Amino acid sequence: PYLDALVYDVVQKGKLKAQLQPEKADVFIIAVPTPINHDKSAKMDYVEAATRSIVPYLEKGNMVILESTSPPGTVDQIMMPILASGGLNPLEDLYVAHSPERVIPGKILIELVENNRVVGGINEVSAEKVKKLYETFVKGEIYTTNPATAEMCKLMENTYRDVNIALANEVAMICEIQGINVWDVIKFANKHPRVQLHQPGPGVGGHCIAVDPWFIAEKNPDLAKIITLARNTNDQMPMYVYTKIKKILGSLKGKAITILGMTYKADTDDIRESPIIELVSLLEDVEDITIRIYDPFVKAYKYLENDIELATTNADILVLGVNHMCLRELDYAYIRQQMKTPVILDTRNALEREELESLGYKFLLLGDGFNE
Repeated sequence: PYLDALVYDVVQKGKLKAQLQPEKADVFIIAVPTPINHDKSAKMDYVEAATRSIVPYLEKGNMVILESTSPPGTVDQIMMPILASGGLNPLEDLYVAHSPERVIPGKILIELVENNRVVGGINEVSAEKVKKLYETFVKGEIYTTNPATAEMCKLMENTYRDVNIALANEVAMICEIQGINVWDVIKFANKHPRVQLHQPGPGVGGHCIAVDPWFIAEKNPDLAKIITLARNTNDQMPMYVYTKIKKILGSLKGKAITILGMTYKADTDDIRESPIIELVSLLEDVEDITIRIYDPFVKAYKYLENDIELATTNADILVLGVNHMCLRELDYAYIRQQMKTPVILDTRNALEREELESLGYKFLLLGDGFNE
């Protein structure tokens, strides 16, 4: 929020400019994507290219900071040799560090300032120099360490969440078989002072949680058994939802499926690695199926309908994929009139069951063993 106004303001004041080539500076911050390849290995091409691009402009006393989430060893094994290729000795002539971002979509401007940070310097003087730079705007605590520790720290922050979401998803599948409502289990288990179960759902998306654990597993696949199992568990959730839809409807052929929400996170427009995209891909393989998506946050995507009436007309089922606040507030009495069969599958436990059932809907909840 307000990023557009802030950017406009600093551009007008001459404090920010954008260009396609680097130029001489005091500080170079590399913040490029680090996606995964098809084999789940880290794609480091962008980090390498960005590092090479600044080498001709480096001078003694410059800072070089990597903010991109990267596998341990990226600074030491990839960046340092490239930085040395220009004739400078990075250990003596430059201040080099890794300081990963800790922000959440929707609160980036706040969290850039308020969150704690970790600075992993190639030596103590680099760590302290970079810490001093970040202290000009960071209000949280800043902790110094080495690059590999900072790199692993960032990966573990997201892996911790991925593993705990996988636990919730696994329990949800078990509860469905055993006739137990997983949402009640989570609610009551979390009354324990040392328990905080995460929430199940249709899968895990985004450019962090769905990607970072693979950076750890890549280096030590034989040891990263829990991490790999959690990743695979979360990756299979779109298939689990697909199978549940098929079970509810009996057959998918000739059916109209309306999906409410397709981003990976509620109340944002970010669809990167969204499990709903994988769900759509599975549905596309069905013969004679109609797929519609309604998500006010997304501007353009195949099957996207901007009008809720068009999105739900003659639908055989509504699948709530994302718990956007605006989707909770839809006129479901009106939507029911548009549908062919009033069935709702809520994968997020976001809708009011009693209210929808009073409107005549058959309401089904992911992880509820009583709803079939």
